[in-house]
Amino acid sequence: MNAYGLTDTGRMRAQNEDSIFFSCEPVGSLPNALIVSDGMGGHRAGEVASRMAIKFFCDFVRTQKSAPGELLDFLVSAVDYANEKIYGMSLREPSLYGMGATFSVCAVSGAKLYIAHIGDSRVYLSAGGHLSQLTNDHSFVNELVRAGQLTEAAARSHPRKNELTRALGVEAEGHIDGRVCEADGGILLLCSDGLTNMLTDEKIYSIVEGTGTLEMKARCLIAAANDNGGHDNISAILADLRR
Repeated sequence: MNAYGLTDTGRMRAQNEDSIFFSCEPVGSLPNALIVSDGMGGHRAGEVASRMAIKFFCDFVRTQKSAPGELLDFLVSAVDYANEKIYGMSLREPSLYGMGATFSVCAVSGAKLYIAHIGDSRVYLSAGGHLSQLTNDHSFVNELVRAGQLTEAAARSHPRKNELTRALGVEAEGHIDGRVCEADGGILLLCSDGLTNMLTDEKIYSIVEGTGTLEMKARCLIAAANDNGGHDNISAILADLRR
């Protein structure tokens, strides 16, 4: 596996509240790690939330041991730990009160992909001729889509599309999603909603499966999102699982 990631402020925001982390080498008890976190909160609190969430996650996996065959539980426990720490910070520091973040992390072991996720950043796998979303958006509009009350097309322009139903650090209990799926080949994409709100899945797929290195494709994704308005911070990590 090889990977490359970028984060960009976009064209409308004064600061970047997204944070990313990627390593194809072991990170503590993990064989590798790819993380996108999109922060939210008051003045600079979102940037603090996303950056510190990744730090706390990495602290956990570097100091705790994962039992064989329990990689998913370990991944979820690490995100739960980050949730607990961010929640505690928001209670102790008035300037950070109410801060939170999305958090999507992947680890690849053998032909298996392990995912822990909360919020509306996304994990995609491009394989077999199509792009599959592997995570479920924890958002108000996605709940309407799942209930059949709103189409996916209408959800893209809904006035409450940025309203989250779950986020890391806003409650004592994280309610983290965990998933294991096959990852024998393909290209993995982790991204914040600054990318997916600006580009359709079809456009993302055409770039991911286009020519060029992972770095070129990541830069192309960021540029395309900015060309379409760049309304938010934009982050993308690409990992080639065929190598």
